[in-house]
Amino acid sequence: MVVDPNPGDPESLGQGHAARESESLPVAALATRGVAGGILMGLANLVPGISGGTMLLATGVYPDFISAIAELTTLRFKARSVLILTTIAGSAALAILLLAGAMKALVVEERWAMYSLFIGLTLGGIPLVWRLARPGSPTLWLSAGVAFGVMVLMSLGESRSGGQDANTLLLVISGLAGASAMILPGVSGGYLLLLLGQYEPILGAVDGLKDGLLAGRIDSPGVGEALAVLLPVGVGVVLGIVGVANLIRWLLDRFEKPTLGMLLGLLLGSVVGLYPFQGAVQPEAGDHYKGTVLSETAAREVEQEDWATERFGPTPTQAAASLALILVGLGATLLVDRVGRPSRRVAAD
Repeated sequence: MVVDPNPGDPESLGQGHAARESESLPVAALATRGVAGGILMGLANLVPGISGGTMLLATGVYPDFISAIAELTTLRFKARSVLILTTIAGSAALAILLLAGAMKALVVEERWAMYSLFIGLTLGGIPLVWRLARPGSPTLWLSAGVAFGVMVLMSLGESRSGGQDANTLLLVISGLAGASAMILPGVSGGYLLLLLGQYEPILGAVDGLKDGLLAGRIDSPGVGEALAVLLPVGVGVVLGIVGVANLIRWLLDRFEKPTLGMLLGLLLGSVVGLYPFQGAVQPEAGDHYKGTVLSETAAREVEQEDWATERFGPTPTQAAASLALILVGLGATLLVDRVGRPSRRVAAD
């Protein structure tokens, strides 16, 4: 029989099932999950359609991450909070800095393969969230259904590619929106950056900063231009993370079942927008792009990363490969969960 610690403790019940399970994780397991979640979070935030918060849910560190931000922003410095934020933020920043250019190219050129992998990673998070949310209740299923419906409606909308000219206020708003989506599972920060027209400028700035640092040219014009973009974005990111994390923590403390149901629905619904078999289509003369009608010459000059996408029928080989990649992603998430899962004592009365 599984024994629940402090079953009648009001404080424990107030913190909720998610908090009790996360607190039972050993330090080494928490750090392992933090690194894995941070890397996946960083990669996810480079990809339109993928949510960084979903990846934290998938690796089982989402409650710890939210609690850590809430504690540190209220000047309560606990060792576990510092550990989880350091591992997640450090590994996410490293993944973004090193892989922004490569991930951007992979999504543009091998979209169906990358989306298949991320579908598997996302599906692997469902058992983890369910373990936090169980047993089911009417409020849980209702909030899950509403959140799932919202995600389906979002997936039916069309994202526009391309970018507006970056300005400081828009860059701060972009960072705020991207960070909010980073915290809220199911909502893609990259997707919101596409809607704001800032996806290409921000990823380009990250890649430019990386190139300058690796070449040792910190005082180069390219690094200065990159920082002019990334510093306002960073301000927005901090504001978004602090605000949304504290809101989610408050909801988990006071409305745990509906909030976990919402997270479960967002996680399930995020898969809907990741249909893998869609490819980029080169624009033609007469198409609208960045508020203008393209001429034949201008259409040929549009970068592939800015092409619109449309669905296509996969070949048997692509379908089989997609299924294999989904299973790889699913297995990877479940393996991380298995390695980091706290051991439970079984007692016999």
